[in-house]
Amino acid sequence: MEADIEWLAAGDPAIRWQALRDLAGAAETVYGPERARVATEGWGAAVLGRQGEDGHWRVASAEWPEAPTLYSLLLLRSLGVDPDGPEARRAVDRVQEGVRWLYWDQRPFFDGEVEPCINGGVLAAGAYFGVAPDALVDRLLGDQLADGGWNCEAANGSTRSSFHTTVCVLEGLLEVERSRGPDPAVTAARERAYEYLLERRLHRRATTGEPIDPSWATFPFPTYWRYDVLRALDHLREAGVARDERMDEALAMVAGARDAHGRWPLGPAYRFDHVGVAMDEGEGKPSRWVTLRAARVLSALAA
Repeated sequence: MEADIEWLAAGDPAIRWQALRDLAGAAETVYGPERARVATEGWGAAVLGRQGEDGHWRVASAEWPEAPTLYSLLLLRSLGVDPDGPEARRAVDRVQEGVRWLYWDQRPFFDGEVEPCINGGVLAAGAYFGVAPDALVDRLLGDQLADGGWNCEAANGSTRSSFHTTVCVLEGLLEVERSRGPDPAVTAARERAYEYLLERRLHRRATTGEPIDPSWATFPFPTYWRYDVLRALDHLREAGVARDERMDEALAMVAGARDAHGRWPLGPAYRFDHVGVAMDEGEGKPSRWVTLRAARVLSALAA
């Protein structure tokens, strides 16, 4: 069963332009005008409109003060807002001028803090919008653990990587190379991390081979810092990683979640809402975001 492209194309401009590009194979002359609408219509305009004049996004239920700013920027990246457009440039300028890390010496937002799970997201947003400092890249390269991944608990003595942290850092490093061009050190770090994920079949423990977390077979959006197999597969697709039989179990998990109409349901939401913009009808109901991501993963990577 193919994805319901007509249903996807009837959604927000952020969904429509990506469905046209990734599933319908449309030329940029077709999907480009749809992408240009993201900053001024629908979800993109709603996210941009929630930013304060001081550069901060604020959501009352946020887990920590800078979370709404970080995850709103990452959501704009996922929506595909034009990073060079006036709306995006105004938003990023506000962040650069007004947002500091409250608990980390008041350092500028795009300099990052100390945890690689957070810094991976900061790097992904910064690189997408053209403001990522080299020092943050170097810090994350230095944080890579011996097994090939990253872990926010490394500072507390952990020597084993975390799937959650690793996927966040990978997204940041890939965005650096997409925005600046290939970098041998960054490419090597990503390739080591891909082996870390693939050796574990994207969801199994290295020690016992048992599945780590059944929730990784459900697909929320936004993902925030959390890992699931769809997030990993969509990253591997985006990075151009070749099909590998070690992806098969995860691909089957994604394919098995599709309904009879070629749509995928929204997974359980994270306990904190960091962006304050509703983009789907609710948990368990067909989700255009999940359907877009799942369909393009299966199109690119499934046999």
